Amino acid sequence: MQNTKLEIMNNDSCREESACSCGGGNAEEKSPLWMRQQLTAGGIAAALLISGLMLEFFTALNIPAQIVFMSVIAVSGRDILKKAGRSILKRRLDINCLIGIAAFGSFFIGHGEEGAAVVFLFFVAETLEEYAADKAKKSISQLLKLAPETAKVKRGGKEIELHVHEIIIGDITVIRPGEKIPLDGKVLTGHSSINESPITGESLPVEKEVGDEVYAGTMNEEGYLEVSVTRKSEDTVLSRIVKLVEEAERKKSETEKFIDKFARYYTPVVIILAFGAFLVPTFILGYSWEIWFYRSLVLLVISCPCALAISTPVAMVSALTSSARHGVLIKGASYLEELSKVKVIAFDKTGTLTKGKLEVTDIIGFNGHSSEEVLSMTATLESRSEHPIAKAILKKAGAENIHLKEISRFRAVKGRGLEALIGGQKYYAGARSLFNGLSMEIPGEISQLESEGKTVVFVANENMAIGAIALGDVLREKAPKVISDLKKLHIKTAMITGDNKKVAGSLAGKVGIDEYHAELLPEDKVKVVEKLVKKFGSVAMVGDGVNDAPALAVANVGIAMGAIGTDVAIETADIALMHDDLSKIDYLMYLSRKTMRVVKQNVSLSILIKGSLTILALLGLINLWVAVAVGDMGLSLAVILNSMRLTRVKARSL
Repeated sequence: MQNTKLEIMNNDSCREESACSCGGGNAEEKSPLWMRQQLTAGGIAAALLISGLMLEFFTALNIPAQIVFMSVIAVSGRDILKKAGRSILKRRLDINCLIGIAAFGSFFIGHGEEGAAVVFLFFVAETLEEYAADKAKKSISQLLKLAPETAKVKRGGKEIELHVHEIIIGDITVIRPGEKIPLDGKVLTGHSSINESPITGESLPVEKEVGDEVYAGTMNEEGYLEVSVTRKSEDTVLSRIVKLVEEAERKKSETEKFIDKFARYYTPVVIILAFGAFLVPTFILGYSWEIWFYRSLVLLVISCPCALAISTPVAMVSALTSSARHGVLIKGASYLEELSKVKVIAFDKTGTLTKGKLEVTDIIGFNGHSSEEVLSMTATLESRSEHPIAKAILKKAGAENIHLKEISRFRAVKGRGLEALIGGQKYYAGARSLFNGLSMEIPGEISQLESEGKTVVFVANENMAIGAIALGDVLREKAPKVISDLKKLHIKTAMITGDNKKVAGSLAGKVGIDEYHAELLPEDKVKVVEKLVKKFGSVAMVGDGVNDAPALAVANVGIAMGAIGTDVAIETADIALMHDDLSKIDYLMYLSRKTMRVVKQNVSLSILIKGSLTILALLGLINLWVAVAVGDMGLSLAVILNSMRLTRVKARSL
C-alpha cells in the first residue's frame, strides 16, 4: 500500500514487479514534522467529512455537500491521486489507482459520501501502517545510537572531547563510571564491570581488566578505564551488526518469493473479476447497471493484495531485529525459515559443548597428603612455567587462596615436567613419564581419570608420590538442558569432534547427545555433516566459526558460537551467537518456529478475509466503507501488529 511500508519490509519486488505496486517513489525516514502534517491533514479531512454528512442528511443542500466531499478527497487524497497518476503513466495499476476509480465512481452514481469516506479511511490506514512500520525500522537504527557520538581522548597530555569519526586507531579514550564505550578497543588502564547486553544479549556484567577487549555501545558500570582504540567507528562490532542485519532484511526467504509471485497474478485476476462483475450482469443478464457498477467498485478496492504482500516481510524483519537485540545475528530470512525445518543439530565439542579452556577438575592426595597440600606444591612448581596447564593450576590455587612457597634450583625437564627445591627437599611435577623415569609407583586409581580424557599432572618428592591434579575441558553448564530441550522438539543431536573416542563417548553420555563421531579431521567433519544432510534432510551445525568453517558451510544452517571477538565468525556464519551462551540455540529454534507460525497466520488471514470480502461484495452485502476499513486498513494493521509481536520474543528455554 504505502511505499515507505514496503521499503521498511525491503519488499522491493512488490514495487517493481507486482500489479499491486503499493506506492512509488523513494522512501525516507520520517520526521516529527511529517507526523504533524499527517495529523493536521487528517483532522481537517475528518472535520470536512462530518460537515458534509451533516449537510447531506440534515439539510436539503445536496450540492454544497458534494463540494465538501470533494474537498475531503483534495485534503486527504492528494498523495493518493498523485501516485495513481504516476502509476497510470507507467501503465501499471496499483491500489492508489483502484481507490481513485472507486472514489470518483461513487460520485458518478450519487454516493459522494462513500467516495470521500473511502479516500479518508485509506489515508488513515496508510498513516497508521506507516507509523507502525517505522517503529520496526527504527528498532535497528536505535542499535547505532547505543554508541555515543563523542568521546574523551588523551592527546598531547590533555583530555579533549572529539566526535567518534575524528578518532583514529591507537588513540586512548577515557571512560568513567556510567559512561558508554565509544569505540572498540583494548583496556590499557583500569578495571571495571561492563554491561555488554546490547551486543551479546547477556544480562550479567562482564569483568574487564588490562588487556581485555571492550566494544562500542556497551556500558562501563563502575570503574575508570583508559582504552586504546582498535577499530574506527564504521568498523566496530556494533556497526557491523547493524550493516549485517540490514543486509539480512534484503535477503528473501522462499516463502517471501512465493508470496511475491502470487501477488503478481492475484491482482490482475481480481481486477478482471471486478470488470466481469459489472459487464456480465449489466449487458448480458440485463440487471441494474448502477447496482453492479457499485459492486465492481467494491471489488476494485478489495483487489490489492498489500496485506498479503507484507504478511511475510514484516514478520521476518521483526524476527531479525528481535534476534539482533538478543545478541544473535541471522544473516537472512532464508536461514530463519530453514532453521524452522531443521531435524538434526550437530555440535562441535571443544569451545561449543565445552568451554574450550583447561580447568582443574580433580585434586587427589596420596599417602596421607591433603588436596590443599597437593595443590600448594603443584602450584609452587608451576609458578615458573607459562604453559596453559600451569596457568590453569595457578588460577585454581588463587581461587582457593593457596599460599605459594619459596623455590630454588628450578629446572624444566623438556616434554616431561618440572623439578625444584622447596624447603630444601626436591619435588617433581609433570606427566606420568617423568615418574616412570624415577622408578616411582603411581596408584592405579588415576587410570579412571586418564580414561575420561583428562590431563593428569603428578607431584612427588624424592621418596613418594604426593598426589595428582586432573585437568579437563569443562562442560558448559547449560549444555545438558539445551540438548534435553531440543529432544522435546523432536530434534536429534550429534557431536562431531577431533578428540578420541573415549573422551567423546564420556561427554556424549553426560550431555545426552544422540550420536557422536570422534577422531575427525576437518575434512572428515564435512563428510559427517553431508551424511546427516542426506539422511535427515535439514541439518544445523554449531561450531566456533573458524576451525569448523568447512562443516558450517556444508550444513543447511551454520551457527557460530562466541563471535563477538571473532571477525571470521561474524563474516562467514549464517547465524552468529555473539556470546558463548548455548541457551541461545533454544531461543533460535523458538524464534524460527514462532516466526513461521506468524507468517502462516498472516497469509491465511489475508487470503481468508480477501476471499470472504470478494464473495460478500458480489452478493452486495458490503459497501465501500467496509471494503476499506476491513479489507485494507484493518487487515494490513492486523498483519503488522501480529508480526510485531515477534520483536518481544525473549531468549528462553523450551
